[in-house]
Formats: sequence, C-alpha cells, structure tokens
Amino acid sequence: MTQKRKLIAGNWKMNGALQANDALVRAVVAGMQDAACEVAVCVPAPYLAQVQMLKSGSKLELGAQDVSQHASGAYTGEVSAPMLREFGVRYAIVGHSERRQYHGETDALVAEKARAALAHGITPIACVGETLAEREAGQTEEVVKRQLAAVIHVNGHCISEIVVAYEPVWAIGTGRTATPEQAQQVHALLRKQLAAATAQADRVRILHGGSMNAANAASLLAQPDIDGGLIGGASLKAPDFLQIIAAGSR
Repeated sequence: MTQKRKLIAGNWKMNGALQANDALVRAVVAGMQDAACEVAVCVPAPYLAQVQMLKSGSKLELGAQDVSQHASGAYTGEVSAPMLREFGVRYAIVGHSERRQYHGETDALVAEKARAALAHGITPIACVGETLAEREAGQTEEVVKRQLAAVIHVNGHCISEIVVAYEPVWAIGTGRTATPEQAQQVHALLRKQLAAATAQADRVRILHGGSMNAANAASLLAQPDIDGGLIGGASLKAPDFLQIIAAGSR
C-alpha cells in the first residue's frame, strides 16, 4: 500500500480580516513550499474569493467550514456545494462540534451535507467526537461510532473518498488535550468501523481535531492511525501552523 500523505487542515472558525488574512496566507504559502503533507485552510465564506487569489499557484488547498445539504433554493444564508466549487474549494467541514452544539445539527443532517459535498467533487471532512460528560460516562465509543455510522449509511458507496476528523469536544479550546494514546485508541476504533464498510479503509485519512498545536503535533502525528490534524487556533498563527505542517511532513 502506498503511504498516504498526511493532511493538515486549518479551521479559522469565525476569525479573519482582509489585511490579517493577506499576511497569514502569504506567510503560510511561503513557508510550506517544501511540505511533504497536504495543507488546506478552511476559511469563513466571505473570504473564499480572497484566499483563492492569495493561494494561486501554490500547493495550498482551499476549504469551507460548512456546506448546505441543498444544491440551491429558498434557503437564506446557506452556501451550496456548487457555489463552493466555483471558488475552487477542495474540502468542506461537516458536522463540526460547534455546528452540532449551536445549530442543532443531527447525525442525519451531517450525513446529507457530506453527500452534497461529494456530489459536487468536494471532499467532506466529517467530524465526530464526544463531550466531556459523554467521555466521563464511558460513552466515547458509542457516540463516535453512532456519528460515523450515519455518514457511512448515506455515503457507503463512496465512503473511501471522505476525510474523518475526530475532535474530542472536551479538548477543544479548553486547554485540555487528548494524550497521543487516548487519541490513537479512538482513531483505531474509527478505522476498524471504516474497514467494515469499505475494503479501502486505509485510504481514508482520519484527522485529529482536539487542540493539536505546535508543541504536541509531532507526538500525535506519530500515532499509526492519526493521518493529520484539523487545527483551530494554531492555524491563525503562521509560525505555529508551519511547525505543525513540518511535523506532518516527517
């Protein structure tokens, strides 16, 4: 089997400004020229056009932070996969814990959003993960398997084309971090679940999205089933993001 390249995807969340974006993207593009991993930035929708221009001619891929399950229609405020494609978007995050928490997104809706992305040539980054209460109740396995099962059920025929991101919700922006061993345990579980659904489970990249930063990236990325990172705050600081990219290139 050929070694799949790791994917380091930045999630800017609801951050950014024209001037700051310009400096950040230029610094990342300049610093990642020798990267041996794939790199993407998932930016707020208003900045897609700006970042598309800034990354032009580089290896940096463009990502969106969400996508509608609908292709068009009377859905005020939504952004469709065909629209994202026009901006050269390669990845779209679906089912981020913040979308599930603040917007009430269900497992079924997340699966439909993944399907909409795939139908228009965009790779969904499907997020799964447990809250602190769920982890302490011993429900980690049950929760992440349920969340991934919904995506597999709707997209089974092309499930090997998705990216999965495990984000322990209890480790996002809290300063708490899953240890490499804790993370690997869940990643291995997800890989086993994918293997039951497709003979190409090894093709699927499973990213870690639990507060990966410049200090812990190397130890997390050394785990056998961690194929990259979905990076929050650290992706807004070029030196930190580049350090994670360097760890993903080893």
